[in-house]
Amino acid sequence: MTHSSSLNSTGPSVPISAPQLAEQLGHHRVSVIDVREPMEYAGGHIAGSLNVPLSRLQQADLPQGPLVLVCQSGNRSHQGVRALLERGHPHPVSELEGGLPQWQQAGLPLRKLANAPLPLMRQVQIAAGSLSLLGLVLSSSVAPGWILLTWMVGAGLTFSGITGFCGMARLLAAMPWNRIAP
Repeated sequence: MTHSSSLNSTGPSVPISAPQLAEQLGHHRVSVIDVREPMEYAGGHIAGSLNVPLSRLQQADLPQGPLVLVCQSGNRSHQGVRALLERGHPHPVSELEGGLPQWQQAGLPLRKLANAPLPLMRQVQIAAGSLSLLGLVLSSSVAPGWILLTWMVGAGLTFSGITGFCGMARLLAAMPWNRIAP
């Protein structure tokens, strides 16, 4: 069975490659649903895709006809496909194989919104690096106790790497410059 034929049935989902999706989009045969958060979507998305975050997918009014879900790595789109199929979605649903990196590796463009903030991980890197440097400068010039700031940032980054939870990322995501309406 070819990937394009997987969009013609409501059976198990077969991922679609980036070139196949581009062809399907060019012929208006599918609707693309980007299941990332609005801030991620603003930073780069497939032209013509709709932004429906995974957390809102079950309640959203989705377009009629075949759907292809996309995200950054393929993890959220896979979860979305599975959820839609389990709920008995009436139209064929698939996912972009390899996520948006595969789309870009195929030489296909992403559209970026003019008001897109820096990617959240870059913001975390800037904040963590700045706080670490600040702690070092203050410990050298003001009081040795400021070195604790550097230790705290390092401990926070280590905790984030081990658990997958980044408090700094959550805090930065809530900042006004990162608020993008869906």
